[in-house]
Amino acid sequence: MAEVHVIGQIIGASGFPDHSLFCKWGIHLGGGWKILSGLREGQTQVDIPQSHEAAYFAHPIDLHLATKGIQGWPRMHFQVWHQDAFGRNELYGYGFVHLPTSPGTHEIDCPTWRPVGTFMESVTQFFLGGGPHLKNPDLIYSGADRYRLQTIAMGKVHLRIGIILRNFDKFGIEC
Repeated sequence: MAEVHVIGQIIGASGFPDHSLFCKWGIHLGGGWKILSGLREGQTQVDIPQSHEAAYFAHPIDLHLATKGIQGWPRMHFQVWHQDAFGRNELYGYGFVHLPTSPGTHEIDCPTWRPVGTFMESVTQFFLGGGPHLKNPDLIYSGADRYRLQTIAMGKVHLRIGIILRNFDKFGIEC
């Protein structure tokens, strides 16, 4: 089987309305893929920056994947959360990126978005926190019903990812 090594880090996030952010992440693979080593999902620590320009996570990513073909190429999906002074967590955004198909080091910015609720939900969110969430998190990376959502753009998650491809030519797989 052909192999893909994904080595890098979630550098941080910027462009969000408040800071004290953390990020939940995961990998979505197609049917012909399997994880040989590494974690399928994880979570960063909460960063409370002194300067409010960006939150820095420096969270490592290290995956070793095997595949029979390029169909279902891996995608990383993210949920960015804000933690307030009382320890309450509020969703700030969803996003996903396809991992690069070419070997080398890649700097990637993942734009995020969040669902917009009704006027009453917006007022409740302003005073009490919380807000609308997706019932089915698969909508983050599958476009099936996402076109029906009303969303607002949020900040970006910054990644530095290194891709190493092995045995693709040996098994006749072209990227």
